[in-house]
Parts: sequence; C-alpha cells; structure tokens
Amino acid sequence: MPASLKGRDLTSIRGWTRDALEQVLDLADDLKVSRAEGKPTPLLPGRSIGLIFQKPSTRTRVSFEVGVAELGATPLHLSGADLQLGRGETIRDTAYVLSRYLHAIMIRTFAQADVDELAEHASIPVVNGLTDEEHPCQALADLMTIRERFGRLDGLRVAYVGDGNNVCVSLMHACARFGARFVAATPGDYQPPADAVEEARAEAGKAGGSVDIDAEAADAASGSQVLYTDVWTSMGQEAERTARLHAFHGYAIAPRLVELAAPDAVVLHCLPAHVGEEIAEDVLYGPRSAVWDQAENRLHAQKALLALIVP
Repeated sequence: MPASLKGRDLTSIRGWTRDALEQVLDLADDLKVSRAEGKPTPLLPGRSIGLIFQKPSTRTRVSFEVGVAELGATPLHLSGADLQLGRGETIRDTAYVLSRYLHAIMIRTFAQADVDELAEHASIPVVNGLTDEEHPCQALADLMTIRERFGRLDGLRVAYVGDGNNVCVSLMHACARFGARFVAATPGDYQPPADAVEEARAEAGKAGGSVDIDAEAADAASGSQVLYTDVWTSMGQEAERTARLHAFHGYAIAPRLVELAAPDAVVLHCLPAHVGEEIAEDVLYGPRSAVWDQAENRLHAQKALLALIVP
C-alpha cells in the first residue's frame, strides 16, 4: 500500500517523490471520470479550506473554489486586504491562528520564503498556489495532461521554450522525477536558477531521464513530444516588458517550431496567453493544442491533492 499523504504540505515539487506524485495523478484521473459521469465525490465533508490570494488569479481561484466545494468542504476566499498580514501581523502568528480554524491553507503570493514560513508554523497542510519561484499545482496539471495524451511520462522529450521562471522550474522538477527528457530553451539572462537545474538533473539521472538547458528553441523543439511555453512578462515584471520582448525574439511557439517536434506532439501553455508573443494564435487554438485540457486539469489535480493531504 502507498504511504499516506495525510498532513503533508505541497510548498514545492522538491521533496515529493514520484510515488507520492503518482498517487495524486491516479486519483485525479478517477475524479475527472467521476465528474464527467456526474458522480459526486464528497471526500472532505465538513472541512474548511482557506484560500489566500495576494496575487490575482483566474484559474487558481476558480479551480480551487470549485474543487473544494465538490469535495464537500467549504472554501474561504481571503484576499491580502482581508488579513492582518497587510497590517503587520507575522506569518507565524497567522499560521497559528488559521490552524485553529481551518483544515488546510492554499496561498498564492510572491515570496517562496513566505510560503515556507507559513508551512513551518501551521499545524495543517499548506499548498503553494504560486510564488515567484515555483508553481507546483500547475506542474501537477501538466503531468496529468501529458500522461493523458501519451499514457506515460518516462522517456518523453518535454521542451520548455521561453522564460526560465517559476512554471519552468516546477515543471523541470516534476519531469525529472518521472524520467522524462526535459530541455529548456531560454536566453542566457533568463535561464532557470542554476541550483534548481543541478538538483533536477540529479533527480532525472536517478529516474533514467535528463535535464538540459539550450540556447536554441529549434534544437529544443526538435523531436519533442511536448512543447510548452509561458508568458514572457509575468506579474510584477511590467517595467521589463520592452527588454523582455527583445530578449525572447525567436522563442515563440509558432508553426515552424511545431513542425520540428514529433508528429504526435502537443502544445501546452499555463495561461494567460499573449497571442502573437510567446505563442501563435493558430498554435494555441490549433489541433496540437492541449492547453484547454491542461487548464481543466488544474481542477482535477488540485482536488486529488487536497483529498489526499487534508486529514
């Protein structure tokens, strides 16, 4: 029997094993089928889940609120302005208090250190809904989507093209644990952090996969089963927009790049998309796009995660 995940945090993909991630993915598949068949799945009756948003969101907010409700629990939306954090209460004190009211916390914020501190002091599970450094919930949905399309993750070539940001880092670590061949094509100044790359490379080696960084988008895309991108200018980087558009010239997922990929390749994007920048319109809405399945799978993967970690 697999080890119980009850009480665990998901602050990062790092620290989660392949077996633990597979438990989430397997249950997510089941929950997706049940929802399509109209079968209720109230796996967390009577629980209350706090959802803290210090960054705006579409997919994270809607998928978590709907998912919590479908599990039979109560979602409690908390904006930054709703909490005393905005008036100087410490993260430690907030963790102590919320642990007395809630059964789990999801937080979408800026600094990874804040999520780690919240998890350190909370006596209930803490889920990272996004930080500037990592986006583990997105990575769960990504793995689910790739596995749906190909029936496996081992040995697949996954090419990430663009900014080596939080999405890239979490995807890289997730792919490494499943023995995929991950390659990120990024301009030199925008590569994922070197320590994250080395850690993922070591994990990939154990699983029979690989992690590579390439300067050329065409080289990364060649023969890949998955082409993945994200916006070039994320929240909080608006002042860098002009410089980023210049730096990422040639890194868009356009039809010419898709043609270099494997014949059965799919295209992923975590959204929101800036059509005409990091992805072409006819790719985003074309036959190779699995983007909308990927967005839907945020719901199923997060429901599975909560069902498994909330006591």
